[in-house]
Amino acid sequence: MAEEITEEIEETPTETFDVNYACLRCGTSVSNTELSRLPEIKCICGFRVFTKVRPPVVKTVKAI
Repeated sequence: MAEEITEEIEETPTETFDVNYACLRCGTSVSNTELSRLPEIKCICGFRVFTKVRPPVVKTVKAI
């Protein structure tokens, strides 16, 4: 008897996080996906230094 072996390939969804960066000189907001498409990391103003934009919500941790 010929048995057929079927393999199931599980596709795990890859999580992509949309991180926003801002230019240090002009403040232009750029996402991580837009920066990865460009050949070099540079703002439209020509500056190459970016800072990560943090959410305005401040987390508070209760002490034990």
